[in-house]
This record gives sequence, structure tokens and C-alpha cells, in this order.
Amino acid sequence: MSMAMWIRRGVAASAVLAAGLLLAACAGGAAAQSSAPVERVITMAAIEPKGGVTIDKEAFPTEPLPAGGGYILKAPDDTGRWEVSTYRWDPGTIVVNQGDMVTLEMVGINGKEHPFRIPDFGVEGVVQRGQVTRVSFLADKAGIFPIECDVHHPTMQANLVVLAVPS
Repeated sequence: MSMAMWIRRGVAASAVLAAGLLLAACAGGAAAQSSAPVERVITMAAIEPKGGVTIDKEAFPTEPLPAGGGYILKAPDDTGRWEVSTYRWDPGTIVVNQGDMVTLEMVGINGKEHPFRIPDFGVEGVVQRGQVTRVSFLADKAGIFPIECDVHHPTMQANLVVLAVPS
């Protein structure tokens, strides 16, 4: 076996060992952490990603977008420019532990208003452009729960992931 092959094997073995040590450290750190409930404040934004192009570069789609207020397709204007956009919550996934007191600070960036709800926790509110809406609730059950905008459904939905805490 050549010296280069020995070096490659040594580097590969070192990488495997380092990855194993990192995983062990993470697992040990997670086990050592307290599972006591904490207060979590999470900032979310109501956003509208957009894209546009002119018809000389890209044809306007012939198929309509799915029904619902979450998709917007603007036909070409007098310059031939057309746009597509959608509404989203950012971040799209929030992770907390069961028993945590959760406060969402939701800021409106795009769109006049976003009436929203988290049905499984009885949370409702309205996010308006340029304002922050705060809602607090106890994440008292584990699972994956939707955070839905009633106007821009189906695209404006985030997931609240509540991790079960071992007893």
C-alpha cells in the first residue's frame, strides 16, 4: 500500500472519529440539559416573495395557479412584464418543548393584514403591515400544529413543532 493510500485512510478514520465524538458530545449535552419549561419569544414575519420577468424572456403561464389567496399571478403589463408571488410566514417551522410558554412576535412586512390562528391552542389574531402582533400560549401538548393565515391559505402556513419532554 502506498504512502498516499495510508494518508487517505488516516484522514478518513480521523473524520469518522471526529464525527463520532461530536455526536457523543451533542447527545451528552442534550441529556445534561434540563427539560424544565422555559419562556420562548420567537419573531415571525409575514412576507411576500415575488418574481417577475418579461414575456420576451419567459412566456406567461397558460395554467392558472391553484385557488386560494396565497398565490398571485399578475398578467403582463404594457411593457410585457408579469409577476408571480405568494405569501409565507418566516420562519416556516418553529420548534419548542412541551410545557414551554411561547410568545410569537409577528411583524407584518407585506400584505395589508393576515388574520391567523393556531387552532389547537385556541390562539387567534391579526398581523398588519408595519405592526407587531404578540400572542402568548402554553405549549401544553406535543405534536405538529399549523399556524394558518385565513386570507392567504394554503401557502401561508407555518408549523409549530412541540417536542414531547420525557418525564
